[in-house]
Amino acid sequence: MAPKDPKAALLDAARQRQFLEVVDRDEAQARFRKHLSLAPLGEESVPLAQALGRVLASDVVASVDVPGFDRSGMDGFAVRATDTVGAALDRPRVLRLNSEILTPGVEPRVAVVEGTATLIATGGMVPRGADAVVMVEQTETRQEAGQALVEVHRPVAAGEHVAAAGGDIGRGETVLRAGQVVSSRQIGALAAIGAASVSVWRKPRIAVFSTGDELVAPGGAMRPGGVFDSNGPILAAAVEELGGLAVPFGIARDDAAALAALLEQALGCDMVLLSGGTSKGAGDLAYQVVSRLTNPGIVVHGVALKPGKPVCLAVTDGKPVAILPGFPTSAVFTFHEFVAPVIRAFAGQPPERRETVPATLPMRVSSEPGRTEYVMTSLVRGEGGRLAAYPTGKGSGAVTAFGQADGFFAIGSGTEMLPAGTAVDVTLIGARHAPADLVVIGSHCVGLDMLIGRLVREGLSVKAIFVGSTGGLSAAKRGECDIAGVHLMDPVTGEYNRPFLTEALELVPGYGRLQGIVFRPGDERFEGRAAKEGVAAALADDGCLMIGRNAGSGTRILIDRLLEGARPAGYANQAKSHNAVAVAVAQSRADWGVAIATVARQYGLGFLPLQPEHYDFVVPRNRLGRAAVQRFLGLLKDPAVASRLAELGFTP
Repeated sequence: MAPKDPKAALLDAARQRQFLEVVDRDEAQARFRKHLSLAPLGEESVPLAQALGRVLASDVVASVDVPGFDRSGMDGFAVRATDTVGAALDRPRVLRLNSEILTPGVEPRVAVVEGTATLIATGGMVPRGADAVVMVEQTETRQEAGQALVEVHRPVAAGEHVAAAGGDIGRGETVLRAGQVVSSRQIGALAAIGAASVSVWRKPRIAVFSTGDELVAPGGAMRPGGVFDSNGPILAAAVEELGGLAVPFGIARDDAAALAALLEQALGCDMVLLSGGTSKGAGDLAYQVVSRLTNPGIVVHGVALKPGKPVCLAVTDGKPVAILPGFPTSAVFTFHEFVAPVIRAFAGQPPERRETVPATLPMRVSSEPGRTEYVMTSLVRGEGGRLAAYPTGKGSGAVTAFGQADGFFAIGSGTEMLPAGTAVDVTLIGARHAPADLVVIGSHCVGLDMLIGRLVREGLSVKAIFVGSTGGLSAAKRGECDIAGVHLMDPVTGEYNRPFLTEALELVPGYGRLQGIVFRPGDERFEGRAAKEGVAAALADDGCLMIGRNAGSGTRILIDRLLEGARPAGYANQAKSHNAVAVAVAQSRADWGVAIATVARQYGLGFLPLQPEHYDFVVPRNRLGRAAVQRFLGLLKDPAVASRLAELGFTP
């Protein structure tokens, strides 16, 4: 073959190849994602010590209670609160001191009965019969007639200085949810429930390399016309920030054969990320090499936006390949627009939540018509607290433009100029503190746990605070929450929840639960009896110890109605959850209590049905239109959700 005429070769190089088809941003994303499965790439189990920063692949449900026993919060004396009534410095209550000393790890052998107390250290296991701890600073000890005595100088209430078993985490409670990123705080929670390992999504392996003869690796000797490769390190770090595993392939020279070989090797990863060589000028080889890929191959080459028009997106056999522009700002911007969402999906992370703030342009800004331009912006607060959006003034070749900007705003493709004073919406860059999408306050329920878990997996942020039904209802009345979970019974009519509404509140039906008496299997006072018969037998036995519930809870109202004024032993020991009731009975610290059937089943307890109840949701009417509230209400109508609630023991 005759050698090519040098002039012809020069003219050929000068003829810039046009992009395949310039499309807008949304169309580019749609074409790219059409050929991808945007889902995690599989799960793996990692030791707890290696779980930091990983994304949970499944909910973590506690199989133990934390604490696992009633635990003293102070150095002092375990007592019966009723034995301290009226205690004062000048008229102390005197109690006989039991012989044992309860330090952490020591199991109590002696019950605290009327008129006695047991020496206990912080973290010690509270013995049977005791329902409070008196601080050692509020006591004096002495000996009289060979008997060790303790003088109590201040009364204590039932539950004071005692961390109830299951009060922090209850068995069957969802501790962490799928999609959460494990931080040091989550490590603590996992360790507290004894988890030695955890199931996480596998990190997607992302091949990263830069192209261009001009590039010099950081630390290398600079040469004329050379530039240090910043894109490779920037993009590798961005991959790691998103939960991926960056696999650096270094710098590829402008040699088509070498570049093709490197691409073939990189396709062994889950995704390939190149920068440079995607434009239409001489020497831009990356897009030519990528164009050889099939099934389907290149799906986008050229996007109508600035910075980032030369971006090239391809897919081969379900594996994404992206060639980002060589200029740093263009590379980083297009990475976050097109690549980051894919990596997040592969890593099991929820979609990025972008926050916008209103601002005003202090100066005129010109734009090139024909494509959407994204202007990097620094925000400053002006007179009256209003934000002003100052363009950074740095081009797409700047390394620092993206990193130093507070955000960016868009100029439409048909706009050539925005005059000073124009209002713009600035999209913030980076991690920002933002309020939760949905705030839930009220009574805890494992069914609600399941509903919240589904919202979290969809990418919504949810803050849940469990303060009981009455607390939730009050929060809704004050407008402090979006949703309140309640199961309040009107003691007069027996009707649940509706009698407590105001005109500003909407009642959304939830699901049914069954309340009943829980007891240890084989207890003849309850076994085989109806609930009221069991309660009568318990009241007739002075040694039958109950576990009560906290004032303000729907269950407390039910208990008071059941007891008709009776106050059996243990009534004042107020558990704050169904789990706390169940664990007290299971551990023989109490003999009976009232809890829902779902929790009784989790703890293997006997159950005497008492009364069905409605666990509903109260929503302030002015919040009904919020998207997160509507999504929550939509879940309640979802047949799959109803099926899952039924599996947990709840009824329509």
